[in-house]
Amino acid sequence: MANRDTFKYELRRGNRVVYVGITNDLERRENEHRNEGMDFTSMTKVGNITTRDAAETWEANRIATYKDNHHGDRPQYNQNDSGK
Repeated sequence: MANRDTFKYELRRGNRVVYVGITNDLERRENEHRNEGMDFTSMTKVGNITTRDAAETWEANRIATYKDNHHGDRPQYNQNDSGK
């Protein structure tokens, strides 16, 4: 059985989603994003901790949904459609 050790999250600037991601350590990942120079006001955990495979599927689907609702554009800091 796969471990449930992966968090799903979104970075926001105000109400706008600027990044969709997954991680096994939210605090470390938030610090990494800030050190990379990403401009965001909050990091929001989405749903419950899950398996890595399920989180990767969620991430790709969440980016696709964002694109559907934003004229084909990804969140500002996502560089591809899979999140990888």
